[in-house]
Amino acid sequence: MRDFLPDFVGYLSHHDVDGVVIEEGYGSGMGFRIDNYLRTSPKVIVGTYEDCLAQDVVIVLRALDEDALRKVRRGAVLLAMFHYTTNPHRNHILLDLGLHAVSLDSIVDDRGRRLVENIGMVGWNGMEAAFRELARSYRGFEDPRRPPIQVKILGSGAVAGAALFAAARYGDQDLHSRMVARGMKGVEVTVVDYDLTNDETYMRSRLAMTDVLIDATRRPDPSKTIIPNAWLDALPAHAVICDLAADPYDFSPTPPITKAIEGIPHGTLEHYIFPIDDSAYEELAEIVETSNRRVALSCYSWPGVHPRDSMELYGGQIEPLIEVVLAKRPEDWDITSDNHLERSVARAEVARWHHMSNLSR
Repeated sequence: MRDFLPDFVGYLSHHDVDGVVIEEGYGSGMGFRIDNYLRTSPKVIVGTYEDCLAQDVVIVLRALDEDALRKVRRGAVLLAMFHYTTNPHRNHILLDLGLHAVSLDSIVDDRGRRLVENIGMVGWNGMEAAFRELARSYRGFEDPRRPPIQVKILGSGAVAGAALFAAARYGDQDLHSRMVARGMKGVEVTVVDYDLTNDETYMRSRLAMTDVLIDATRRPDPSKTIIPNAWLDALPAHAVICDLAADPYDFSPTPPITKAIEGIPHGTLEHYIFPIDDSAYEELAEIVETSNRRVALSCYSWPGVHPRDSMELYGGQIEPLIEVVLAKRPEDWDITSDNHLERSVARAEVARWHHMSNLSR
């Protein structure tokens, strides 16, 4: 569904490359035909999925699963959203396979600012979905006598900022305009920083006054839960939980990696809304406490809810990085280069990232 747009594929083909291989049906989930890609350049070639994975440079937004990773040839460059900090098991697979993986979400400038990100759409798409569900669960949502909608955001970083801006407008500018026109009371957004979340009494008092609870944290230790499932009984029955952090569950390491809000499922673009009777809770209940449930929303990539807009932005951000990737062999990428983009790409290569993260411990 989230394939790169024809313009981006055409851009790749204009470099000194033998060809750009795309899979049959590429872009169809966004309404494109294969001809839309072939017309960009004679270098664009249609092949199988395995053909795509066999290239010297493989570019895909969502990280490949283990079976697909093993089909990528040793020494190839592989660009994807690998989320190194929350996927240590996959990091070791990448290293063992000898892949020059570059995690797009770890490409940062010298000040630590991400160069490939779509945080605005994380906030807007997540809030759009959350308020849509709240309108269904909260009987008084459109009652002019209701109090302001109470939103609590866990975390105070960039994702939290995007969520705050979108939540104050119901995640939907048209809905916001209709509410204003009707004289409805608006939305009150409270940001709860990480340092406050270990106080159970305080958190329960905040949760009791919450219509939408948002996880926008970036935890220093992804194995530690922030909101235990037991505390969720303080939420009103109509409350909606929205997971914007999108940290996955990984029960292979010790201790296991879990969600910041205990007991909510991990969603996909195909399934990101979880009513309290969703079977995903039952599957999770075998390992994680899920007794206290509210409607929960979780998606591994909120920008993908509106894929064309998302991929247009990502393509534009990745284009200048491709110049670095194709200019030198990955072994020669230099974290001390005079080229700031080369420094950024080099730091995000899995072997260098792994080395630097070990040094910082």
